[in-house]
Amino acid sequence: MTTAIFRQMAAQFSLVLLLFIPIGAAQASKADTLLVLGDSISAAYGINEEQGWVQLLQERLQEKGKKVRVINASISGETTSGGLTRLPRLMQEHNPRWLIVELGGNDGLRGYPPQSLQRNLMEMVKLAKNSGVEVLLLGMRIPPNYGRAYTNAFAAVYPKVAKSEQVGLVPFFLETVALEDGAMQSDGIHPTAKAQPALLEHVWPCVEFLLADKSDGESCTP
Repeated sequence: MTTAIFRQMAAQFSLVLLLFIPIGAAQASKADTLLVLGDSISAAYGINEEQGWVQLLQERLQEKGKKVRVINASISGETTSGGLTRLPRLMQEHNPRWLIVELGGNDGLRGYPPQSLQRNLMEMVKLAKNSGVEVLLLGMRIPPNYGRAYTNAFAAVYPKVAKSEQVGLVPFFLETVALEDGAMQSDGIHPTAKAQPALLEHVWPCVEFLLADKSDGESCTP
């Protein structure tokens, strides 16, 4: 075999590897990765991480035989601005097929304008959808510290974004635990370990729609 023929065969073989391996790896990764981008509520603040609703979600998916890898990218104290900043790198690193956004509570507690909350959430949703990632929003509500007008404007952001971008929505993530005895820690903000299974049950119908790629803004609302 001449050197020229050998080099030609080697080049063709290398091209096959370049075309086949990265694409296959990317498809495999995208097919089974669910990214959760949240704040302390999803970061299991004040409890063991394995007790948190995100870990319970991973266990539920495994029990049901669903080959979905859950990546918890939640950070205590995170805002929608911080989430928007981190999202491109997280998407590049994990190549998710699905994204759950649980952010905004810290924006509200700090009195940030609802307009900025809406803008940041919409940018995150658009960034994900432009990459073919299906999105579920977990809405938050805040105490009336800043007055009824602000509280109402804050709560209205999530359905606006969900309707505008046609994504799934849980209007108030803490709805089933916020007023339950023993469900909130002493700060009145973070759910206890006892409350985590209830959080999972509350979002589970929407997660099922998300994984079935049916996450339009109406069908999955609990």
